[in-house]
Amino acid sequence: MQTQYKHHDDPHCIKHAIILSGACLSSINANERYLDAFLECSDNVDVVLACRVSPKQKADIVMMIKERFPDKCTLGIGDGANDVNMILKAHVGVGILGKEGQQAARTADFAIAQFKFLRPLLFVHGREAYRRNSLLILYNFYKNIAYGACPFAFGLYSAFSGQIIYEKLIYLMFNITMTALPIVWFALFDNEHPRQDPKAPE
Repeated sequence: MQTQYKHHDDPHCIKHAIILSGACLSSINANERYLDAFLECSDNVDVVLACRVSPKQKADIVMMIKERFPDKCTLGIGDGANDVNMILKAHVGVGILGKEGQQAARTADFAIAQFKFLRPLLFVHGREAYRRNSLLILYNFYKNIAYGACPFAFGLYSAFSGQIIYEKLIYLMFNITMTALPIVWFALFDNEHPRQDPKAPE
């Protein structure tokens, strides 16, 4: 079934949705022609809602999207044992600790206490972790070059005689005093947007 609804922020904005039941989904999966037509229709709507589906069917929907868009990343969110299969099939799984137990949270890659924490997880912590890890890789290159370039340059001066340019204690303390503290400070306090910035999700 295809339906229309109006966006609550903009009444003139019409959205389209596809709503189907578990029995409908079983019929679609059984016929390849129906499956192709359903996937083609789902590309032209804003949301697809599946109600009264089994845990296996939830996982099948995720696999359906992964096969149709192999370059996309899928996210599975659930709060109960019936969502475990879906969370396992998705690239990233998020479990919500709720009244239905902790099976979803134990299976997922990330566990949150309430659904409202999903937005900060995706747009603040997730994006910041990706950005910081990218910069950390570059920082490790810088650290190793700084560690090895000076002794190599001194070797040209000393005719590679094996003479040590630094005290042994400096070699031992280099990673701790010279490179560890800056990256710890960076990991704790660096943010692309301040928390009070309207661009940063609350």
